[in-house]
Amino acid sequence: MGFWKRLLGRRRDADLKPQRLDYLNEALALERQGDYDAALTSYRLALRDRPTDARVLQNMAIAYTKTNRPDEAIRHYRRALEVDADLPGAHYGLAFLLMRRGETEAAAQHLKVFLEHPLRGPDADRWIEHAQQALAQLEAREVP
Repeated sequence: MGFWKRLLGRRRDADLKPQRLDYLNEALALERQGDYDAALTSYRLALRDRPTDARVLQNMAIAYTKTNRPDEAIRHYRRALEVDADLPGAHYGLAFLLMRRGETEAAAQHLKVFLEHPLRGPDADRWIEHAQQALAQLEAREVP
């Protein structure tokens, strides 16, 4: 019907508004399907629309981690923390990536910040316990 209205002049092109895709939700759906590379493409498009969205940056870091690109993941976690210094998920994810690199002091600091302001939700206890165990292991290594 819209075609005929435009053809017959009942609707002007100025009245047509292009629909923007919700790239963030698209990326989340792609992640649920396990297609992290495609999800990263959608996250990049979402970031273009909202360059300071900490949620997009954090989700990109997670996707980079899952595609075995830790340097990019670390970069995006750090950028997310520049936007929101108290973002618990970014501190948590960054801590474990830094632990893998052997940067234990920095990892411990991020775990401490995470534990000061932990995640909330149904799985939060699991993440908190994991962070507490990791921090205890790091601190045990530092004691002579």
